[in-house]
Amino acid sequence: MPTLTTNSDAIRPRPYLSNDAMALSRLEERLPLLLSVIAGMVDLSGFFMLGNVFTAHITGNLVVVAAAAVRGDPLSLAQALSIPVFILALAAVWLLARASGRRGAGLARLLLLIQFLLLAGLLIFSVITKPSASPHGLMAEIAVTIAVSAIACQYALFRLAIPGAISTAVMTGNLTNTVLSLMDVLSPSRPLMPVDAGRLKKSLRLLVGFLVGCVVAAGAISLLGDWAWSIPAALAAVALALR
Repeated sequence: MPTLTTNSDAIRPRPYLSNDAMALSRLEERLPLLLSVIAGMVDLSGFFMLGNVFTAHITGNLVVVAAAAVRGDPLSLAQALSIPVFILALAAVWLLARASGRRGAGLARLLLLIQFLLLAGLLIFSVITKPSASPHGLMAEIAVTIAVSAIACQYALFRLAIPGAISTAVMTGNLTNTVLSLMDVLSPSRPLMPVDAGRLKKSLRLLVGFLVGCVVAAGAISLLGDWAWSIPAALAAVALALR
């Protein structure tokens, strides 16, 4: 006897996405480019105004400190402090995330708020104390601590709240993804990596965003001096307002 077929499969409900999942998806789409611009601005501003410290690329400070130690050159305290400060800031963010009990979009917004408060505090501190006037002095070292903590918060945000997103501050990885993906796209033979046009596009956008942040920061430093920190602080406020 022939079996009857129904359309039950056709009307089976689609998987339901919670409000938090949808909010997290929107943040993953909208946040990275803006945060990459902020990271570029903070990194270049710290390097030019705070004693040649990489506030977003701790690897750079590690290399410089190690080279100075091997050659017996004078050690920059701010560069050396940036490494333990970054570690402690990450640990503090983890403890705060655990204590808050938040996950996903809720945790992302909390960490965006912390980053904004740190950058706003850095702006106020810099305008009052003028650390750029003595880039190897105590005020500059305090400013480095605040800037590094703000970027550590950004790193933690993508690891804890939006783990599927590409890093907004590690440009070596984004440049690698971009170049290798482009080579695969342009090659007439079989690609060496899985084809992922979306990842190529995201990596390229973040790379451009970081470079734009660096260029804007350079111009802002020339025109505004210590007030240049107002731009990354304002962009952090915009990131916080995204929905």
